[in-house]
Amino acid sequence: MAFIESLFIYPFKSARAIEVASVLVQSTGLQWDRHWMAVDGAGKFLSQRTHPLLARIVPQLEDDTLLLEAPRVAPLRLLLQPAGAFADVRVWDDDCTGLDQGDPAARWLSEVIGCSARIVRVVEAPNRLADAKYAGPYPVQLAFPDGFPVLVCNRSSLESLNRRMPQPVPMERFRPNVVVSGLAEFAEDHIASLQAGDVTLRLVKPSTRCIITSTDQRTGERSTNPLPVLRTFRFDGKLKGVKFGENAVVARGAGTRLERGMECVPTLDMAVNPAAPA
Repeated sequence: MAFIESLFIYPFKSARAIEVASVLVQSTGLQWDRHWMAVDGAGKFLSQRTHPLLARIVPQLEDDTLLLEAPRVAPLRLLLQPAGAFADVRVWDDDCTGLDQGDPAARWLSEVIGCSARIVRVVEAPNRLADAKYAGPYPVQLAFPDGFPVLVCNRSSLESLNRRMPQPVPMERFRPNVVVSGLAEFAEDHIASLQAGDVTLRLVKPSTRCIITSTDQRTGERSTNPLPVLRTFRFDGKLKGVKFGENAVVARGAGTRLERGMECVPTLDMAVNPAAPA
C-alpha cells in the first residue's frame, strides 16, 4: 500500500521548506506554495541555482502574515493578503505579474543574500500557465514554481539513489511537495495519477534536476552532489537532463485537503485519460 509520508510547502521560492501534516489543495498547487519569490532589478527570478544563501531563509505562516527569518537580521513580516504595486516579473521563459513587497523587504532580502534584490508576491489571479505540452488541454494556472503546481517524489527512489552514493543525500535536497512511500523504486516513471482521498494528482512530466540538489538546505552551502550518480542511470535523452521525481497537476480535488498518512492509489499510464481540473 502506498501512502503520503510527508507534505512540504515552500511559501518563499528557493527558501526553506515548511513540513505540514495537512494542507489545502488548490488548482495552482498546495496552498501558499511559491507565493513569494526573489527577483533582480530586471524582475527575473532568483533561486538557489545562483544564490544558494536563499536556503537560509526560514518561513513560517502566522495568522495573517508570512514570517521570514535568517541569520544576523531581524525577522521580516509580509501580509498574507495580496498587496503591493504591480510589477513585471519573469520565471524562466514566462512573463507574468507580481506584487512588489516594498523597499524595506527589498533591503532585508538584499542583506540576506548579499546582492540587490526585491521580493514579489503572486497576484490573486495568476496570469501564468503550465506548459500545455505536458499539462494537457486544460489551462493550469501557476504561482511561482519552476513549471508545474506540485512535485511528487518517491521514498524508494531516494533509497535506490543513496545505495549508489558515496554519501547519502536527504529528500529535502529535491524539494518535493508530496513524498510517497510504499511504491517500488522509480515506479513513478510508469504512474499516470495518484489518488489520495478526494484529490487526484496527474503526473505529467519527470523533473529534471539541477545544482540545487547539491545545496545543503540548512546552511546554503554546496555539499554532496547527487547529479553525477543520477546521470549514470537516470539520464533522459529527450529531456536532456537527469530526472528524479515527477511534476504533477491537480486533476481533481481543489478545495479539499491532503493529509500525511493518506493512502495513495496509483493509476498506470496505459489506464488513464486526462481529466479537467476540478
